[in-house]
Amino acid sequence: MSQDEFTKLFKYMEKRFDDLEKRFDKNDRDHADMRGAIAELGGQLRDYHQEMIFLAHKVDRLER
Repeated sequence: MSQDEFTKLFKYMEKRFDDLEKRFDKNDRDHADMRGAIAELGGQLRDYHQEMIFLAHKVDRLER
């Protein structure tokens, strides 16, 4: 393999690795956003569940 071919190959591989790194970084950001949304949804679900428990207690108390 001549020096010129090696240089072309090296530049090509460097570009490919840079592209892959950018894609991985984007995926990391997307996953972080998704984890944040799931955590927020979990918090809302917990709050809703607590409200339903309090409402059930209130209904029980009013029915007595």
